[in-house]
Amino acid sequence: MQPNPEDSQLCRLALEKTLVTQDEAREAIARQRQLASNGTRYPLGDIMVELGYLTRAQLSRLRGDSEDSGSRPAQQIPGYQLQKKIGSGAMAVVYRAKQLSLDRIVAVKVLPKRLSKNAEFVERFYSEGRAAAALSHNNIVQAIDVGESAGFHYFVMEYVEGRTVYDDLAEGKVFDEQEAIQIVRQMADALRHAHERGIIHRDVKPKNIIIAPNGVAKLADMGLARAASDVEAAMAEAGRAYGTPYYISPEQIRGEVNIDHRADIYSLGGTFYHMVTGRVPFEGPTPSSVMHKHLKEPLTPPDHINTKLTGGCAAVIEMMMAKHRGERYPSCRELLEDLDRLARGEAPRYAQHALDHSVFDSLSQGEAQPVEREEIRPRREGAPMWIAVSLGVVAALSILLNIILAAA
Repeated sequence: MQPNPEDSQLCRLALEKTLVTQDEAREAIARQRQLASNGTRYPLGDIMVELGYLTRAQLSRLRGDSEDSGSRPAQQIPGYQLQKKIGSGAMAVVYRAKQLSLDRIVAVKVLPKRLSKNAEFVERFYSEGRAAAALSHNNIVQAIDVGESAGFHYFVMEYVEGRTVYDDLAEGKVFDEQEAIQIVRQMADALRHAHERGIIHRDVKPKNIIIAPNGVAKLADMGLARAASDVEAAMAEAGRAYGTPYYISPEQIRGEVNIDHRADIYSLGGTFYHMVTGRVPFEGPTPSSVMHKHLKEPLTPPDHINTKLTGGCAAVIEMMMAKHRGERYPSCRELLEDLDRLARGEAPRYAQHALDHSVFDSLSQGEAQPVEREEIRPRREGAPMWIAVSLGVVAALSILLNIILAAA
């Protein structure tokens, strides 16, 4: 029996994803051949499910992946020559490509065909393109083109050579405070640009920050971005948590309708925290447990983990990650001012850290400060001793009086 191409592809994917072992794959193939010898044609994936090696859900995902692998859009996007795959995720595959008209390298994000049938995914894909196209900033990956060809939905963007912040963190790097400040400052300026144009990113995280060899940081992936004024979209998403659990803001977890730019400030704060401590702000065995901690648990101050951090840096991170958004920076402009002060070695203006600087500000202006005075009371530690002495004297006088009376 000649192996079926679809079965071969599915088996290869199952082995690559370690969903089955080599022995299990061989046993499933042997079972398929046995059935074929009796005149029964049975798909290999179904046999793996029957033998208990795969679940139906796993098989469904494998078949979707197999379909996408077997239908690469290599020459089906006009004007672009796809060269190699450089990344993939749940929502898209990203290729390095050449834009033929301008003879330049670009990145092309392609929506998998299995998701092309889902109107919500397609709309989210195009909303990313629209959001990116509305922005033009040195620290934001620039949109170039968006469209559909031969059933493939694609989004063309600036190609950035470099590493993500996540790549460095995954290798165990803890960023130096000043290095982290420079990267976070660039992201804060990128977000300022987006927010002032009514765009909220909603998924700021280390994987979405690319550092070019020249040190320029680029904010990528506008996949969850939407206009702050888009009430219809906000209502449609009400009650659903959109974002990445380790960096998501409390209001996103609650699925609130009126999400605003301060959600991005929280997520950037979570990224900043991870960069300078080497740890995510909250850990847990499941996404829901991590999100619960974002809602309920106090944040461990970052300078308690990395004692080399300045108090000012820790204060800025804590203000960015305040659970109530009214206690965060009101906008990225104030955040940028504090980051610039940190970069110069100065204390932040807006963030406070375990000390109310307003007292010192008032003193510097010559204002008198009321002082609470505590009443001083006499100490009474010796009272029991004096009582004992007094009783002793009384007893002695009583004995002496009895002796005198007896003598008389």
